[in-house]
Amino acid sequence: MKVLVTGAAGFIGSNLAEKLAKRGDEVVGLDNFNDYYDPSKKRANAARLAAYPNFRMIETDIRDRQGMFDIFEQEQFDTVAHLAAMAGVRNAVLYPELYVEIDFNATQHLMDAARAQKVHNFVLASTSSVYGDTTQIPFVETDPCDKPLQPYAAAKRAAEILGHAYYHLFGLNFTAVRFFTVYGPNGRPDMMAYLVADSIRTGNPTTLYEKGEMHRDWTFVEDITDGVMLALDKPLGYEVLNLGRGEPVLLREFIDMIEEMAGGKANFVHKPMMSADVRYTYADIAKARRLLDYNPQVSVADGVRAFWEWFSTTQQ
Repeated sequence: MKVLVTGAAGFIGSNLAEKLAKRGDEVVGLDNFNDYYDPSKKRANAARLAAYPNFRMIETDIRDRQGMFDIFEQEQFDTVAHLAAMAGVRNAVLYPELYVEIDFNATQHLMDAARAQKVHNFVLASTSSVYGDTTQIPFVETDPCDKPLQPYAAAKRAAEILGHAYYHLFGLNFTAVRFFTVYGPNGRPDMMAYLVADSIRTGNPTTLYEKGEMHRDWTFVEDITDGVMLALDKPLGYEVLNLGRGEPVLLREFIDMIEEMAGGKANFVHKPMMSADVRYTYADIAKARRLLDYNPQVSVADGVRAFWEWFSTTQQ
C-alpha cells in the first residue's frame, strides 16, 4: 500500500511513518519543517526515517494547493493520513488566522487532491478539543461539538464536517480520529511531558495551570499510531472516532510519575487555568473498539517510563 503521511517529521507523524515503513508500506512524508518549535528536532525525526528505503520525505507546504494536486497526481497514493496541522490550544488564541488557514483551508486542498485521484481512504487527525468544556463524561462521538473554546478546535471540527460533505458528494472515504492527550518518545518540546522533564533536568521554570488539578486521558503515541493504522486499513465511509486510553489521570499525578522516574522535581510557575482550556478529557473508545478493534495496550506508568528513557538518553 502506498501511504501519504502529512506532518511526517512531527511527533505523531514520524512515529506513524516509521511504523508504516516497518510494516512494508511505501510511505511518502510531507512536512514544511516550520519553526513552531525547534526545526532541528523535526530534522532528527526525518533523519531517523531516512534509514528506511521505502520512505521518502518531500519538503513542502500543504497550503500550496497546486503543489498538492501535482504531488497527488504524480504519486497516486492509496491512502492518506493527514497529521500536518498547527497544534496547541494556547497558541491558537494568539494566531487564529494561521490555524484556520492550515487546519481547515489546507485540509480542503488535500481532500480535493485526494478525490481528484480517487484515493481509497482519507484519515484526518482531529482532537478531543472539539468537545469543548462539556460536563458529559466520558466523551462520546455523538456528543454536541458546536461550542469550541478556541480556533484550533473550531478548525478541526470544521474539517470533520467538510469530510462528511466530501463523502456524501464525492464518495471520499473519510475517517476523523480524535486524539486525546498524546505523549511518548519524539514528543514535542511544547507538550507537558517534555516541559516537565526538561524542567527537572535544567531547573528552568515551566508553567503549571490550576496547580495541575485537571484530568487528561493520557494516551501513549504507539497506541495512537496503532489506531491510525487501523483506520487507514479499513475504509468506513464517513466516521468520527475517539482514540484515547479511556482512563483519565490527574495532571498532578502524571507529573509525579515523571518526577519519580527522573529522581527530581520540576520547577513550576503557577497560573490559573486559561479560558481556552478544559478541566477534563475522557475518551469513550467503545466505537473505535467495535469498528476498528482498537485496543490501547500501554499503561500510563509504562508510557511514562518509555518517555523518560527516550528523553534522558537523547535530549541533551
